[in-house]
Amino acid sequence: MQLAKRVKRIPPYLFTTINEMKEKVAQERGDVIDLGMGNPDLSTPSHIVEALREAVMDPLSHRYPLPARGDEELREGIAEWYKKKFQVALDPEEEVLPLTGSKEGIAVVYLASLNPGDIALVPTPTYPVHFNGALLAGGDVYSLPINKENDFSPDFSSVPGEVLKKAKTVLVSYPNNPTAAIASKEFFAETVVFARKYGLILIHDFAYSEITFDGYRPPSLLQTKGAKELGIEFHSFSKTYNMPGWRIGFVVGNGDIIDSIFRVKSYIDFGIFTPIQKAACLALTNSQDCVKEIRQVYQKRRDVLVRGLTELGWEVELPMATMYVWASIPPSYSGMSSLEFSKFLLQKTGVVVSPGIGFGEGGEGFVRFALVADEEKIEKAVSQIGSIL
Repeated sequence: MQLAKRVKRIPPYLFTTINEMKEKVAQERGDVIDLGMGNPDLSTPSHIVEALREAVMDPLSHRYPLPARGDEELREGIAEWYKKKFQVALDPEEEVLPLTGSKEGIAVVYLASLNPGDIALVPTPTYPVHFNGALLAGGDVYSLPINKENDFSPDFSSVPGEVLKKAKTVLVSYPNNPTAAIASKEFFAETVVFARKYGLILIHDFAYSEITFDGYRPPSLLQTKGAKELGIEFHSFSKTYNMPGWRIGFVVGNGDIIDSIFRVKSYIDFGIFTPIQKAACLALTNSQDCVKEIRQVYQKRRDVLVRGLTELGWEVELPMATMYVWASIPPSYSGMSSLEFSKFLLQKTGVVVSPGIGFGEGGEGFVRFALVADEEKIEKAVSQIGSIL
């Protein structure tokens, strides 16, 4: 049996590999602390669950969800949320589209925009679908390194002319997964100028807009003048409202790009289960106190982990956003690859982290901690890590 070339171009999914490692060690040790996958461990707020329950009881909601572009009330709720939060006006009919998670939407925008041989400009390190989605669509990827030396911002001026001739899209993502880096309004203005100059579709993954600390609030790409003429922005309910298993997100911005996403999706799926859309609408339009509480939980966990690692002599940055801590491999283990170190850490300490190489070539030499365990477990993880440091 011969698989399609596009399948051969992508490696096994990072978290599938990590889970296999984790299960094996768990059988041996029995005390694994999983800080690998960014899978929220907190419950979905009860009022959102109740909205789902009520909607499920309506027999009409068991049919295919209509309209196909998403529940009208949800699209209006997204537009209202955007106006209130970012002062950005959106047309619910043309500039808003609910998705089966933002990950799915990012993969589909590549399907809708790349032909074989087209190039996607993608930062490295970054969330895997940002580059693997382009490869699955038949495109090629040109990596833009982001690191501490360049303030985790891609250097667009370094892209060769022959690459720019074939480039079709450019993706950025702030607050960033995995590095937790943040970006300024000035950066987005520069990115819009760059995308316009070379006729690129500008994609911004804004999944962590609400997971922020110490009073920091990130800007939206669409607040930038001219951004909506060529750009789109993705959001997720997974982290903001602890709804990862619900599989719902949305994309907003340029109507033509969003229409192309919808055209592709209409041949792939029948939309999101109606009760999930109803509950998501309530999440956006009801009190946001639950979001504040979620932020506080992650901030406390962040403080425990960063303080603990620092006291062990493992130097890590204090992130202003996301649910991650990005750490370079300790000097005493710098001879190991990120995958080797992650395996070593798991086997010796029972702590699961994500190897940086899973986020692209720019992630080599680093590991990512996800703040998906309570403070007591994080303290225990730090103590166990101390046994090798």
